[in-house]
Amino acid sequence: MDTFSIRIKELRKRHNLTQEQLGQVIDVSKYSILLYEKGKNYPDVRGLIGLADYFGVSIDYLVGRTDNPEINP
Repeated sequence: MDTFSIRIKELRKRHNLTQEQLGQVIDVSKYSILLYEKGKNYPDVRGLIGLADYFGVSIDYLVGRTDNPEINP
């Protein structure tokens, strides 16, 4: 599993969301979220921005470019 997959799953669980609920946040199916969490697929740019905005973390954090979740450290 890659960093993105691990972080999305951790953030989803920390916020007590189901895959279906998270999918509704960025307008994708729960199956899409499942594939993200398994590292088999990735969101488009709009979805990535939506996830970062919803969880209040930077895109760099989501994709593993930094371990600091803050948007502007």
